[in-house]
Amino acid sequence: MSDDQTFADAIEGYCGSLSYQPGQPVSLHISTTAARFSVTVQRWGADRQTVWSAVDQPGQHHLPPADADAQGCRWPETLTIPTTTDWESGFYLVTLEASEGPEDDRGGRVNHAGFVLRAGDRRNRAVLVLATNTWNAYNTWGGRSLYTGGHQVSFARPFARGMLHRPTTERDDRKARPVYTGETPDIDGVTFQQYRTDHNYPSAIGSTGWFTHERRFVEWAEALGYRFDYLISSDLDTDPHSLDGYDVVIGVGHDEYWSADQRQRLDEFGASGGDVVSLSGNTMFWQVRLTDTAPGLAMICHKYRAHLDDPVMGSSDESTMTGMWADPVVGQPEWSLLGAGSAYGLYARFGAATPRGVGGFVIYRSDHWMLDGTNLGYGDVLGRDDGIVGYETVGCPIQLNDIGLPEAAPRPDLPAESTIVAFTPTSNLRVGQYPKSIAALSDQGDAEFIAERVFGGINDENLARAMHGNAVMMTSRPWGASGGTMTVCGSTDWVFGLSDPQVAQVTANILNHSLTGER
Repeated sequence: MSDDQTFADAIEGYCGSLSYQPGQPVSLHISTTAARFSVTVQRWGADRQTVWSAVDQPGQHHLPPADADAQGCRWPETLTIPTTTDWESGFYLVTLEASEGPEDDRGGRVNHAGFVLRAGDRRNRAVLVLATNTWNAYNTWGGRSLYTGGHQVSFARPFARGMLHRPTTERDDRKARPVYTGETPDIDGVTFQQYRTDHNYPSAIGSTGWFTHERRFVEWAEALGYRFDYLISSDLDTDPHSLDGYDVVIGVGHDEYWSADQRQRLDEFGASGGDVVSLSGNTMFWQVRLTDTAPGLAMICHKYRAHLDDPVMGSSDESTMTGMWADPVVGQPEWSLLGAGSAYGLYARFGAATPRGVGGFVIYRSDHWMLDGTNLGYGDVLGRDDGIVGYETVGCPIQLNDIGLPEAAPRPDLPAESTIVAFTPTSNLRVGQYPKSIAALSDQGDAEFIAERVFGGINDENLARAMHGNAVMMTSRPWGASGGTMTVCGSTDWVFGLSDPQVAQVTANILNHSLTGER
């Protein structure tokens, strides 16, 4: 089954960049089979506010180049969106509507592009970094993604349909669909697969994209009065001053792909006293390199074969290999910064990984400030009904102390000061244990790969280490007493629980703890 919805709709488009300063013109590149089209630009916060529109524009059809997935579309600029310095930092949805075309679930006259407007000189105390590297990794538009045979993916192309906007559903578009009482777990992912194929969406909608993760957090937070600025993943790579002036950096959802400069920027931010909030799973798993192409940035990642195929192997630049951060060639495991990583727990309620798991975090330290006002006690479960633990997670090597409370096992590559508030069993998966509905990893299991590359070889002991993991809620001080606090709620699906008063209270406690300076 093809996972490429290129030109399923009568109109397609992308912005010349995913990130702009206020006052910069936004270039829009559009191809349509219709004679005319219209454009509406809305800032998407607690609600959607229209800031600009254009109607009755002449349409032109441009075919995508054969290498659009890797090198970008190279379509001419169709029109310019004139931002001003009065526009607020945020994510701006660009709705494209063709004058004619199909009208059904599998294709239509409406499609979407988007961009982030940064803060300029007017900065809030907190900044949300959208995980656009991960969006790009999963985007199949124009051919391949990093999951369907690609090793370089361009930002200068449309996003596959449904990644930025689609009708809201209860749970059918989730890869770790919550299991209600009396239901049988959908281990093979049949419901998700049926939903996305019926509507001609890519499998990416269950893993990433504005609509899936960041949108949920933004709607909740801005409705409560929180204000923060916005950046994208590559802003941290291309602008060494992107985090200057902020007290808190926030990441949510699925923040899997990081460049070396992006990670260094966050490390410097924390070392200077800034706090980091990661409400994300599978965070910082793969190292990527960004490269310039004629139409804009592209991202390189060789993933499972990086130690064999990445051209930097055998050179003085081996540490930039685009494999796992935890790979010994790179030697900078994500848990040295986050306090947790996916080698210690990657999947929950996905395939054969804990399909009947509790779906929430089991509380151990009920007196921690994260849980203030929740009335949660030892052994209670946070976020069970919304399945906030899934589909991908980060975990920590854990041991129990003499009164049965979890602590990080002593390791030289973990932060010396950490507190585990809650954790839940998760797992890696072996070949044959993934949902039958997904095409990726048909011949490569994460458990085997992690056992080989991280734990030293594929044998029963190392496979057992990879298979017995956890998702963790924790705080740590990776930069020592003079640095900031790292707070991790290690699950991609945390944001699906923000309608739960207890999950919302924990999230507010985390934000307030950093914004009030109580560190």
